[in-house]
Amino acid sequence: MKLFDVYPLFDINPVKAQGSWLWDDKGEKYLDLYGGHAVISIGHSHPHYVKRLTDQLNAIGFYSNSVKNNLQVEFAEKLGELSGYPDYQLFLCNSGAEANENALKVASFLTGRKKVVAFRKAFHGRTSGAVAATDNPKIVAPFNAGHEIAFTPLNDIASFDSVMGGDVAAVIIEGIQGVGGIQIPDDSFLRHIEQACKKYSALLILDEIQSGYGRTGKFFAHQFAGVKPDLITTAKGMGNGFPIGGVLLHPDIKPWSGMLGTTFGGNYLAAVAGLAVLEVMAKETLMENAATIGDYLLLQLKSLPTLTGLRGRGLMIGMDLPEEFKHVRKNLLLKHHIFTGEAKPNTVRLLPSLAVTREEADIFLTALKQELA
Repeated sequence: MKLFDVYPLFDINPVKAQGSWLWDDKGEKYLDLYGGHAVISIGHSHPHYVKRLTDQLNAIGFYSNSVKNNLQVEFAEKLGELSGYPDYQLFLCNSGAEANENALKVASFLTGRKKVVAFRKAFHGRTSGAVAATDNPKIVAPFNAGHEIAFTPLNDIASFDSVMGGDVAAVIIEGIQGVGGIQIPDDSFLRHIEQACKKYSALLILDEIQSGYGRTGKFFAHQFAGVKPDLITTAKGMGNGFPIGGVLLHPDIKPWSGMLGTTFGGNYLAAVAGLAVLEVMAKETLMENAATIGDYLLLQLKSLPTLTGLRGRGLMIGMDLPEEFKHVRKNLLLKHHIFTGEAKPNTVRLLPSLAVTREEADIFLTALKQELA
């Protein structure tokens, strides 16, 4: 049997990782400033994380959600404490797409409606409702296209108001658009959406799958705007590589038996991986580090006249390159051994571990300046 060939791959085979560094099967060392799509939050192979998972695996790895799992309770309490949402409820699943799917389902259950407002350049996942709310027709199959989705430009209040009404179940928006090229919703725009949702009794879903978990210097990116969503979705950095997704639900949302469900979500290994991430984030003050190193990178990048655009908060940064420098990301990887991300057409994305150091940031800046010279 062969693998189903859907991923464009670099000819690099990582076999070891530590902190912000990877080693391939040839012994070559790489600086990881992308974290596998913002997944590596506390650094590769963090010793506390490894020990927590190893100890748990040696005790019990899995049983279904038909029995009590106190690790889930402990995880929810710790997440509420660190995120600033101690009164919210947590539903655990396995991925960001699954989190968004469940959030959309809850909104439809509560409102009895099915229309969803989403935004141009949005990416919310590849499952049925999540991909329908994703602004990429290429990955939306006919089966997915039957959902009632109204797309409107980001930060355009007039356009947004034109699609809002009493038939809307939910508005779904990323705290910062990642795949869309690090596009940041204006704080005032988020506040306007919040008020519109209240006016029409629609639910506000904040997709913090890529922008959350301390990446921006706050736990969630939407906290810069001071809004309180009805539902917050999270994944990626939540498990530092272990598959976890979650939906944070407003305390006014009342569950009923069987409303949502999952086989693997919140299993012992997932819960302990999530706890380990939160414990390291708190002990090593990683949100503060994300803000500090992010500010440093943005300040240094602003001095580079070749860049045609620069956006970011904390360690979620996008920089636009002119067409004649579209090779830069590839050169950073193949010549300088630095992993970064991209967004079409020519945006380089930085999504490093929240523990990245200034010295590691300087390695990247030196390489970038050489490529732009």
